[in-house]
Amino acid sequence: MRLCLIDDHALFRIGLQELLERRGLHVVGSTGDASLGVELVTQEQPDVVLLDMRMPNTTGVKVLMELKSRELSMPIVMLTTSSEEQDLVSSLQGGARGYLLKDMEPDELLKALEDIVKGATIVAPSLTGILAKVVQGDQAPESDKEALFSSLTPREREILCHLAEGQSNKVIARNLGIADGTVKLHVKAILRKLDVHSRVEAAVIAVQNSLCKKEILD
Repeated sequence: MRLCLIDDHALFRIGLQELLERRGLHVVGSTGDASLGVELVTQEQPDVVLLDMRMPNTTGVKVLMELKSRELSMPIVMLTTSSEEQDLVSSLQGGARGYLLKDMEPDELLKALEDIVKGATIVAPSLTGILAKVVQGDQAPESDKEALFSSLTPREREILCHLAEGQSNKVIARNLGIADGTVKLHVKAILRKLDVHSRVEAAVIAVQNSLCKKEILD
């Protein structure tokens, strides 16, 4: 796996680079300068970008938007100390494929990066409650919950449950015996019907409303 690191905290950045390289990953670019980081990513085309949220004269979200404006296809992951609700929401809405915290265990970080490269969107487990609150707001009445999912087809409900387990499109396709492209179309339909911006938000809604437990009972 080839990575670029953009983080203005030199000690953390250097330590993270050494950790990743000891685990067999290849850091092809590392910098504390946001502008230089954008150029490094554009030039090196890594498999994944690790991006800090707080940097001098800019923010991680602004850097994220600049990278997205260049139509770069690799996943971009926010690696930060911030557990602020707005930072999390802005990052996911901006297209980040992960929102991870710097105090996570090394093995957890590596597993998250592997899953993200395979197509998953990962949010630090400690932030799931915050994300659920943002997505769901106040607890909805049971009738509203049923209405929320009523527009989903049985196949879409099934795929939503797989999303809630953090599975990528490829894994879902393999489990259900259908094409990757078919899963992608279903996921797009799910997001549209639930009026959310990301598969993580859809997964949180499913978990918070116990949809998948109901599906098992059905």
